[in-house]
Amino acid sequence: MLFGVWLVYFCFGLMTASLAPLVGPIRAELGLSHAAMGGVLGAWPLVYIASAAPCGMVLDRIGLRWSLFAATLLIAVSGFLRALAHDRLGLYLAVAIFGVGGPLVSAGAPKLIGLWFSDEERGLAMGIYVTGPALGNVTALSLTNSVLMPLLDGRWRAVLTAWALVVLAAGAVWLMVSAHPASRSLERGARAAPRESSLAVFGELLRARSTRIVLLMSAGIFFFNHSLNNWLPEILRAGGMDARAAGFWSAVPSVIGIGAALVVPRLAAPGRRGLVLALLFAGAGAATLLVRTSVGPLLVSALVLQGVARGSMSAVAMLVLMGQRGDARHLGAAGGLFFSAAEIGGVLGPVSVGVLHDWSGGFDAALNLLTAVCAALLGLLAALPRATRSHSHHHPPPLR
Repeated sequence: MLFGVWLVYFCFGLMTASLAPLVGPIRAELGLSHAAMGGVLGAWPLVYIASAAPCGMVLDRIGLRWSLFAATLLIAVSGFLRALAHDRLGLYLAVAIFGVGGPLVSAGAPKLIGLWFSDEERGLAMGIYVTGPALGNVTALSLTNSVLMPLLDGRWRAVLTAWALVVLAAGAVWLMVSAHPASRSLERGARAAPRESSLAVFGELLRARSTRIVLLMSAGIFFFNHSLNNWLPEILRAGGMDARAAGFWSAVPSVIGIGAALVVPRLAAPGRRGLVLALLFAGAGAATLLVRTSVGPLLVSALVLQGVARGSMSAVAMLVLMGQRGDARHLGAAGGLFFSAAEIGGVLGPVSVGVLHDWSGGFDAALNLLTAVCAALLGLLAALPRATRSHSHHHPPPLR
């Protein structure tokens, strides 16, 4: 089951990064400006924000097996429609469809971990599946122009079709893996559970101050991650690097993040999660201060710290949220809310960095903002234990 959800999440990462290496030929053929292409690339996060919470409810209602299969179909359809697009609107709508399939994966993966693994095992299991989207990203970015474009005579439409076929194949594998009798029996039990209205479930989740704090933290984490994911090459170039060196150094946090995802969530055992998150937030803040230096040990430290934070912050925050839920019944809805709030930060982050750069003529103001966001995350974390105690006092966790 863990391999199955890892594979589906790999496809999520693959399709997220599939357009980036092809921006040049797509813009040339469809006659799109940089601004228009930027709008297209930002289409799916906006849809994702609106659809994440409802998708979480769908997960709880129809179960993991068919929800994650539907996710692979939607992601594949998004890929096929991108390959068929002949104008800006067609490409925009094709990318937007991904915003409906994506949240089913984001919220489905932690729900699967909650159902199949004990509290002690969840850190390692979550660390393993988090490497899926990162490796999907790396696969799309590294193989598109070096292997697939030459192999398919430079036809970007054929490349996007090939990636969509990979996603369909992964969906078939997931369907076979999740056909295991234990999986079927778990699904039947979930469907037989008494139904609650969506509004009642979301109301119950949001009434807990501890949940609201974790949702705010998720927005701050994605604000930091997406800002640096999108702008790091330009920040390094502004510091004096050429484009090639900036591209190479920008890949360092991604590689470090994959390794960190396998180690750090595992260290975040129950009782230690607050400490681990505090160290990650402090490291992220230090990265925003050190990344201003030119090439040298301090810059390497900044990129390593950023990679560790990027690879682990959201996984450990999700473990904190799962630890607050007494059972796994509403983990889909909780995960949907988590990623809905998170992606608001994910959209606002890169936009804020761009606006502050144009306003101030450099990246210092934007990096100051990111430092402040990390400080705010530490403040929210300090308020969490009291909020959690208050919630557990009024609402004892249900028996498993």
